[in-house]
Amino acid sequence: NWQFDRAEQTADRLTTYRQICRQVGREFGAFPCFMPKPFMGVSANGCHHNLSLWDGDTNVFLPEGDDPRMPSKIGLAAIGGVLEHLSALTCITSPTVNSYRRLWDAGFWAPLYADWGFQNRTTALRVSAPDRFEYRSVDSSVNPYLSFAALIKTMADGIQRNLNPGPPEERNIYNAMAEGKEVKHIPMNLGDALRALDADEVVQSALPGDMYRVFEHYKRDEWERFCATVTDWDVKEYLDILP
Repeated sequence: NWQFDRAEQTADRLTTYRQICRQVGREFGAFPCFMPKPFMGVSANGCHHNLSLWDGDTNVFLPEGDDPRMPSKIGLAAIGGVLEHLSALTCITSPTVNSYRRLWDAGFWAPLYADWGFQNRTTALRVSAPDRFEYRSVDSSVNPYLSFAALIKTMADGIQRNLNPGPPEERNIYNAMAEGKEVKHIPMNLGDALRALDADEVVQSALPGDMYRVFEHYKRDEWERFCATVTDWDVKEYLDILP
């Protein structure tokens, strides 16, 4: 962990940390792994982002009413913006085919639903402290420069449009859904996430110029190559098939 800072400084520190971690691992004969889900049945490599909102020296996410847990109006609108664009954001913050193994291996706190709450680890966003919130649909393969840029764009959209995130969900999200609550599901594979990104101009605007074209090209190619590949699972499942 390191102290919070501006988005670009934090992205630099995360990138530098990864490089140092890998080199120290080499020196000790270890292999630091940033693959999101190298093993099933255990927790994955997440990279949760904790965010606050600043105007000069003032944290404008802090509560301003009687409820010491409830974010400010600006903070709520920022959360609303992230939830509004969560499907497209998922393509930036869960950017590999393997990223979605983390979501399918249920029971390890991977967030699947577009909701928010206080200290609620079953939702995609949680207010982790009165001065910040945590975006949880992100893993260790993320490019932090892109994820931070996309989050800033979606929060700005939420603030400009004064988007209401709805009331905080205090229940386990699965219990809430069993009781009848309707909650939007995030994309569960890279192909669906790419389609969501293709339909979201706000998130696309975080990748200006040729950046979005190049990102989409390489990620589309990654998805298509995966779809065309015969895996060990295919062989184990179907080699002896007799229709």
